[in-house]
Parts: sequence; C-alpha cells; structure tokens
Amino acid sequence: MDDQALHGCFVAGTDTGVGKTHISAALLQWCAQQGWRSAGLKPVAAGTTLIDGQPVNEDVQALRQACSVNLSDAEVGPLQFKAACAPEIAAALEHRHIDPVTIFSAARHLARCADVVVIEGVGGFCVPLGPDWDTAALAVALGLPVVLVVGLRLGCLSHTLLTAEAIRARGLPLAGWIANATEPDMAHSAANLASLRHEMTRRHQAPCLGMVPWLDAPEPAAVAAHLDTAALQRVFHRIPFVPTLFT
Repeated sequence: MDDQALHGCFVAGTDTGVGKTHISAALLQWCAQQGWRSAGLKPVAAGTTLIDGQPVNEDVQALRQACSVNLSDAEVGPLQFKAACAPEIAAALEHRHIDPVTIFSAARHLARCADVVVIEGVGGFCVPLGPDWDTAALAVALGLPVVLVVGLRLGCLSHTLLTAEAIRARGLPLAGWIANATEPDMAHSAANLASLRHEMTRRHQAPCLGMVPWLDAPEPAAVAAHLDTAALQRVFHRIPFVPTLFT
C-alpha cells in the first residue's frame, strides 16, 4: 500500500447514541474476515472513567479490541477528554483544543500499519470541534467514503435524509447506510425501513449495507453477522482513495 494513501471508510451517525462504535467495531471485524489488516481510529473521544488509575474511554477500547493489528489506546484514540459532553466543550474544560495535526498524524500512522482504517466520527455529522471547523470538515479532509449509521427510532427518516444531504453537499461519496435498532421494539420499524430504502436509493443511490436488530450483547461478531457482505465488498473494493490531505 502507498505510504501516503488512506484506505477505508469514515463512519458517521444520524445523531449521538445511534451505535456508531458497535458498527465500526463490526466493520473492523468484517475487514479482518476478508484477510485485511484492520485498524480503528476514534479521532476525538469524550468521556472517560478511571480503571486501575488510568482514564479509559469505552469507545476507544471497543475499537482497539476489534482491530486485527495490535494498537494502543493512544493510537486508536489520540484525543481523549474526561467529560462526557460535546467534544469542543470537553476540550475547553481541560484548557485544551482539538488539534487537526494530531488527528492527521494518527491517520497517517494507521495507514502505514493497516490495509484498511475505519474512522469513527463523534456524535452526528456536523459537530463543532473548534471555532472554525467541525466533524464534517474532518471527514472532507480525510476524503474517505462515508458509511452512515442510522439509529432506528422516531425521527430517523428526517435525520437520515438531512445527514445524507449534508454528506453529499460536501462532495463526499456516500458509500451506503447501516440501520441499527436502538430500542427493542420500535413501532412501525418495517415501514420505516422500507421508506429509508426507497428514499436513500431515490435521492442518493446509497445502498443499505446491513440491518442490525436489537441485540442484548452487541459484540462485533454478532453485529457483523447482520452486515451485507456483497454490498460491503463493493464499497471497500472502490478503494484506494488518495485524499489531498496525504499528498
């Protein structure tokens, strides 16, 4: 692999709490099943707990454990903050800032370590990271195709279509979307899924890459079993993408 090329995808969500980390970990597992060295990156992580005296972020830990290459928490989560709140606020509470150079250096490092890098965003698609940039700008700088995680709950239709429009408006390829059940019994879930399939195809030619039901234990292997292998192979075989960031 070209040392300057970043291969993989950027995982965005329709909102916070839609299961981006579970899906990202499952994608890492799926990539490993294809024989690719897979690495996860959570560029910004807010919310840590002390375990044996060390601050630990659950999302970073989940991604690290799902990687098929051996990485440290710092390599997977280069910018971690204590408070579980919006990242810009969490950083300000510690008198720190979210430095894009740190994120880009981490991405370059993982591009050298792995064949495929799965980069998980934070919150929704347009979350402020500083006074003049946000997670959408980060996705543009990385230049990867976007996999959109749709949390199946009331309001998901509008959230999904608006987020898809925001992704496409920035010139990013919308590789597809993955539906993730965020509650055990969503009313009219089948009708919502049918509407999502129709509208995402009609408006954006974006395929459904998987439908993950409510799982009591959403371990990466269990989630990966609900992904569409044929659809994902088409997504990942579109690589390499060589973003301008790495030239």
